[in-house]
Amino acid sequence: MLVSSSDLGRLTPNLSRRNALLGALGLLALPATGFAAPPAAVSTVWPQDSRVPGGMARLSLGPAALRPVAQQGELPLLVLGDEIAWTALVGIALSASPGDASINVRASDGTQRELAYRIEPKRYSEQKLTVPPRTVDLSAGDLARHERERAHQEVVMATFSQPLPQAPLRMQVPVPGRRSSSFGLRRVFNGQARNPHSGMDIAAGTGTPVVAPLPGRVIDTGDYFFNGNTVWLDHGGGLLSMVCHLSAMDVQPGDTLKTGERLGAVGATGRVTGPHLHWGVMLNRTMVNPALFVAA
Repeated sequence: MLVSSSDLGRLTPNLSRRNALLGALGLLALPATGFAAPPAAVSTVWPQDSRVPGGMARLSLGPAALRPVAQQGELPLLVLGDEIAWTALVGIALSASPGDASINVRASDGTQRELAYRIEPKRYSEQKLTVPPRTVDLSAGDLARHERERAHQEVVMATFSQPLPQAPLRMQVPVPGRRSSSFGLRRVFNGQARNPHSGMDIAAGTGTPVVAPLPGRVIDTGDYFFNGNTVWLDHGGGLLSMVCHLSAMDVQPGDTLKTGERLGAVGATGRVTGPHLHWGVMLNRTMVNPALFVAA
């Protein structure tokens, strides 16, 4: 991302200076503004099925002796379960249009079928803000840096490893604190709309420990223009998570972590106005609502 921690999944290959800027601000999180996440539905299954833009579909694939292969277009999907029942998890982009959608499923004998589902509409909150012009304009040097970082992050986001033998995928929130900005929030800066917030912001003080939400392998760390100190974790099968604006990173690529193990500390690095944690969850290269993976 390297464009504001909130808009990793919505980068386009050719960004104009203006569009790069507006997209980048997707992660430029501001301090607590009173936006609280809606209460999660009571569930014993994680992640929760929520077939809306920014949500996730749980699609039953039925029984099979071997794990089926599921794809949406050319993108591989996370398939979990066992020979009694397999399930495909499909991340739905915030930019997805409501209506019919489908995935392709291939069995071990080579037979293929199409599995349809429907995306329902969802309206996210909007926030209008007036900020100093310098926070919504990039110098030529900053834009060049952002573009270099974006290319690197696209490689990171394409990571797809074998699914981990874990179920349910119930995540631990990486840091305790109030949710100061919710997933999907649409912000308008100085009258200019930008991409919706693609993660969850959690208010916490500098130095507060940040932990792994699930077992995973560290696949990237770095100090990025918009996101500041950032750690990416691979949880298997195209399920990734990222934490941004850290004051300290205690891990390096290749490290493996268990749920709840420390990976860094809350900070205010990158383009932000105060300390907090930006937490993003990505599924099949699509940023989805982290709240679907937690109990409350």
